[in-house]
Parts: sequence; structure tokens; C-alpha cells
Amino acid sequence: MIKLRRSQERGYADHGWLRSFHSFSFANYLDEAHMGWGNLRVINEDRIEPGKGFGTHGHRDMEIISYVLEGNLAHKDSMGNVKGIPPGDVQRMSAGSGVRHSEFNHAQGQTTHFLQIWIEPNVQGIEPGYEQKTFPAADKRGKLRLVASPEGTNGSVTLHADASLYAGLLDGAQEAHLALNPQRKGYVFLVRGELLVNGLQLVAGDAALLDQESMVSLTQGLDAEVLVFDLAA
Repeated sequence: MIKLRRSQERGYADHGWLRSFHSFSFANYLDEAHMGWGNLRVINEDRIEPGKGFGTHGHRDMEIISYVLEGNLAHKDSMGNVKGIPPGDVQRMSAGSGVRHSEFNHAQGQTTHFLQIWIEPNVQGIEPGYEQKTFPAADKRGKLRLVASPEGTNGSVTLHADASLYAGLLDGAQEAHLALNPQRKGYVFLVRGELLVNGLQLVAGDAALLDQESMVSLTQGLDAEVLVFDLAA
């Protein structure tokens, strides 16, 4: 079974300095039909104006991934990490027993466009942790590159969750295929461009929710950037 979630169906919040689309219920956006998918809890597509950002706030027991598309996300946390996250980097923060952090756009004159992703962990109360790695475009072009996984396989960031995340760049005749266990769930989020997912047309901001499917097939991309999740049911 494949269910499409169109971009315009998502929740939306405009705070002036922040414009955010919510794929699942978040903050003041409540949609009981979209509380998450498997152990994927949040995908927020955020655009932060220059010089603005999220002040210091706390998280617990959540695996948080930041995937920057444009600009640069300045991160500072209670573990002592002070980092800039540029496009091509994947940041993983394990909130564990509790962490506080802030996120700001310090890219002068440029909006920072990024995805904030939350995945429910399979362990509780662990020591908070941080990891950040660069995945060049060449490693994602015409294929799916593993960027996050439970074991940190193939140089991916390590998740304390039963989930794997792949990123790909597809254009023209390029194709990518990923086998799935039908007992698990899959989630495909199209970051930009256009793409066929198992023969179904997606445009930027659309998602495909897969249940009891054995394969994800990505074809006929038009300047497409895509994220594919393999998730616990």
C-alpha cells in the first residue's frame, strides 16, 4: 500500500522570521491522521530569515536530524558543541536524558532552508550525543546514499533508533531502487524537483508512505533531491 501526502496538505506556520511546513502534528498543528509514520515522528521543512533562529530550548529521548538545503544553520548546545551546518552535512543529536540547544541563521543576507527530523529512539535516558558528517553531492548522484543508520554503516551517522535514512539526487534517466522488508514501513520525502516513486508522481514537498511494500523504485527524476526512510513498524 502506498499513500501520497501532498505538499499542500501539510500543516503550515508563518512566524515572520520562520516559515515552517509540518508533515506530522507539531506545536499548534494537530492532525490526528498524521501523528507520525512508524517511528518517524517529525519532518519540519523550515526557512529561517537571516539573523533569526530558535533560542535555547530543551529535548529529551529523541533522535534529531538536521538536513540543510540552503544557507547555514548555526548550532550550539549544552554538550559544548558550537557548529555550523552547511548544505551536504547531516547532523544527528541524541537528546537522551536531556539536552538544551539553539539554532540560528548566521548566513548573511540568505534564508536558511533545512529539514528537522525527529525519530523515536529504541533506548531511553542515554547520555546525550552529537555527530555531524559531510556527504558530497557526488556520493548521492544517481543513487541512494545511506546517511543515518543504527550501526553507522558505510560512514553514516549513528542513530539510537531502528531506522535508516538514505539521500539521493536523481535526474533524467537515473534510477535508484531500495529493497524493503514488507513488515516494516517506508517513507519517501521529495525535497525538491520531481520524481516517480513506484510509478507515482511526486513534486517538491510531497511524500509517499509505504506499508507492506517490498521495494522503493525512484525513476524519471527532474532535478530531484529525495530522502528515503526505512522504519520500524
